[in-house]
Amino acid sequence: MYTKKIYFSGGDFHELQEVFRTLPGVTDTQTGYINAGKDADYDSVSSGRIKAYMGVEVVFNPKKTDLSKLMDVFFAVMNPYVPDGQGRARGEMYRAGVFYADAEDEPQVELHLNFIANRGKPPAVSCIGITMNDPNSDPKLARHCFCMAESLKTFQPAEKEHQHYLEIHEKENTFIDFARLRAYLKF
Repeated sequence: MYTKKIYFSGGDFHELQEVFRTLPGVTDTQTGYINAGKDADYDSVSSGRIKAYMGVEVVFNPKKTDLSKLMDVFFAVMNPYVPDGQGRARGEMYRAGVFYADAEDEPQVELHLNFIANRGKPPAVSCIGITMNDPNSDPKLARHCFCMAESLKTFQPAEKEHQHYLEIHEKENTFIDFARLRAYLKF
């Protein structure tokens, strides 16, 4: 079976793994450290001693799901307009990002992020069709997208105790409402 890989970072990597684990077309997920230096581990990355992003590797069958659908799910749970993390997970290592392993995925990732970055507030239009108070013309009112799109340099799997953590610890308090997410995705 032909599979592809894509890497996502942002917030708690345990939660990201749980988001993608049961999606149709996803064959495997693994938490780990994206673009890390040598000997990265949870303590060194979470403390900031080693610069890396905590994230998840998603292996998927492109005949059953596509990259665009995976990015839609990612942005349904990750706010790209918030710098460095989500929920209790804050810091540069928790920054939202999409990392592609194949150069052929770069245009699709860049297009998706360009759409997210330029999705501003719609301008107010009067009853005669004249644009009034366009919030996109004022840089102070425009939203800034902090999500990054980069080529994957390295991926180092996290320690065994961080793999499928929320599958084992079902009662763990999470920022993402998984029951609501699954109802929204209808699977």
